[in-house]
Amino acid sequence: MNALLEDLKWRGLIAHSTDEEALAAHLDAAPVNFYVGFDPTAPSVHTGNLVQLLLARRLQQAGHKPYMLVGGATGLIGDPKEAGERTMNSAEVVAGWVERIRSQVERFVDFDGPGSATMVNNLDWTQQISVLDFLRDVGKHFPVNRMLARDVVARRLEAGISYTEFSYVLLQSMDYRELNRRHGVTLQTGGSDQWGNITAGVELLRRSDQERVHALATPLLTKADGTKFGKTESGTVWLDEGLTSAYAFHQFFLNAEDAKVIDYLKVFSFRSREEIEELERATAAEPFRRAAQRALADDVTDLVHGTAERKAASDAAAALFGKGDLADLPASTLDQVMTEVGAARVNTLPSITEAMTLAGLVDSKSAARRAISEGGAYLNNVKVTDADLQLAPEHLLANRFAVLRRGRRTVGGVVLG
Repeated sequence: MNALLEDLKWRGLIAHSTDEEALAAHLDAAPVNFYVGFDPTAPSVHTGNLVQLLLARRLQQAGHKPYMLVGGATGLIGDPKEAGERTMNSAEVVAGWVERIRSQVERFVDFDGPGSATMVNNLDWTQQISVLDFLRDVGKHFPVNRMLARDVVARRLEAGISYTEFSYVLLQSMDYRELNRRHGVTLQTGGSDQWGNITAGVELLRRSDQERVHALATPLLTKADGTKFGKTESGTVWLDEGLTSAYAFHQFFLNAEDAKVIDYLKVFSFRSREEIEELERATAAEPFRRAAQRALADDVTDLVHGTAERKAASDAAAALFGKGDLADLPASTLDQVMTEVGAARVNTLPSITEAMTLAGLVDSKSAARRAISEGGAYLNNVKVTDADLQLAPEHLLANRFAVLRRGRRTVGGVVLG
């Protein structure tokens, strides 16, 4: 078995593959040109896409050449969803998202050296094809009965599916053929939810060009209860810091469940098997220390946001719960923290009891007074003893932020302006 595939298997990164033995031999024979695609149906990629980005990184580190596709054409349509028809975005919006996602994708692979990555946009070849050429050259290779049998299509038939979304599979399949013809790409990777689209591209190349190519799909990550990984009560965990701050991103991985954290480490960390197995033993022996969660959060945040942002996020979390000096945190990090804890925005500084109520730490001013009298209220990590305290400019961090805490773990705040 190919060493790369063995490692991917151990990491739980292979859900499906086309003829595993043939793929292993293909990877052993010579450096392989492979591709993975990202549709700009949102302004950023997210933690689910990160699995594919890091798989591309692993393949490149093993000596293979990545083609990173951002779907300027397929993004205008969108892959069918079980929930119903997508809202079609304008060409201008999609073009803007293409550039944003391109800049995100570029950070995860190397564009220098013999196996340097190449960025491609499927709009470059799709917009040049006429409808008649598309139907004659691509559509004739797709039996409608097979298209109807695809899971997502079958589930959508009763409620209805547009011809636009029904035909998406043809466009993605054409991408594989174009990249094979133009660049000799012989492997496509993606998530298991894309397996039907991916294998349709393999089949198109076999039917139209008599080419034998390969495919590999990763499993969809889930939480312990089976729900989708990367979703929180506040929404999707994005890779764009403007949509999910480095602090919130770090906290998301830091809060990984004990039952799943080792699975996530295998997927998202580049630590060796020995290191991960040691963390697994440590977590089983002393789960309260959360060694695996800390390693996971640090490793992934380093990859996505950089070491400096990760350190700022770690320092902020420590300071927030009294293990560091809040005054040492930069204003930008404090702003991230206040957003994450749902701090109240105020135009004038309130009293301490009003501030605790606005921040959601207590239900009423009288409850705030009780918390203060019991010694359980903190302003910027300093115990509050005066229930009549009026917040003043000297109580603000970076001239805007007041961090409030009730007890050891309940944190909120107010932000001036």
